[in-house]
Amino acid sequence: MLDHPMRTAIQRALFEDLGPGDVTTDATVSPEAEGEASLIAKEDLVLAGLPVFHQVFLELDADIGFEAFFEEGRPVPAGDRVCLLTGRLSTILKGERTALNFIQRMSGIATLTRRYVDRISATGGRILDTRKTAPGLRLFDKYAVRMGGGVNHRFGLSDGVLIKDNHIAAAGSIGKAVALARRESPHTLKVETEVEDLAGVQEALDAGADIILLDNMPVAQIRAAVKLVDGRAMLEASGGVNLDTVKAIAETGVYAVSVGALTHSARAMDLSLEIISA
Repeated sequence: MLDHPMRTAIQRALFEDLGPGDVTTDATVSPEAEGEASLIAKEDLVLAGLPVFHQVFLELDADIGFEAFFEEGRPVPAGDRVCLLTGRLSTILKGERTALNFIQRMSGIATLTRRYVDRISATGGRILDTRKTAPGLRLFDKYAVRMGGGVNHRFGLSDGVLIKDNHIAAAGSIGKAVALARRESPHTLKVETEVEDLAGVQEALDAGADIILLDNMPVAQIRAAVKLVDGRAMLEASGGVNLDTVKAIAETGVYAVSVGALTHSARAMDLSLEIISA
């Protein structure tokens, strides 16, 4: 069974779709009718969200049967059965769209993440996500990134210090912002700051930043930043990253590359739930 925050989100999603009831299913399907339904992958994908898919139906009927044919994070070829549901057909029909919405989005994120991870596999770098997630779905989005082989950046604003350009503008400089963060934050939190050029890299180093985020820098400049830092701080590259550029960025020697597109632009995968017996 999933943890409470995920279950709460699933319950909200079910209420959004079902409201006071499914008038179509209630009118056409006997509450006693039972059968089976298969979840079919309509295209090659990396699977993410199968426990969530299952939980949607459990929220409606604790007696629903479930058999999985693939593990989370595994590739699923087009045309293969992902899982089998057994039980009341009314339950299956009422939960169908909500369950598909979750697993299609999550598998889309995992599949896109895996493409990025594979693209830089020879570099030793890491692919990170961002906070550019769908409101209310961050737990699911970041879980899907992990299933695709990516690494989660901070979950929320309380997880770590990340000084962005607007923080720097408000504080007056990179050095001042880092100094304030050091003074006001618990010693257990690392301090990361965004920079836009090599002068910013040097200022961040002088201020003692633990992590330096190289924002929208061209590859040649990222390479120069890696040389300048020389291991004295962790380097993360971000901004405008895509599948065509990510390998060259990772080859500069940065610790990680963060990609907002993993969660804000992933295409939902095509999966279908089909009743096979009634």
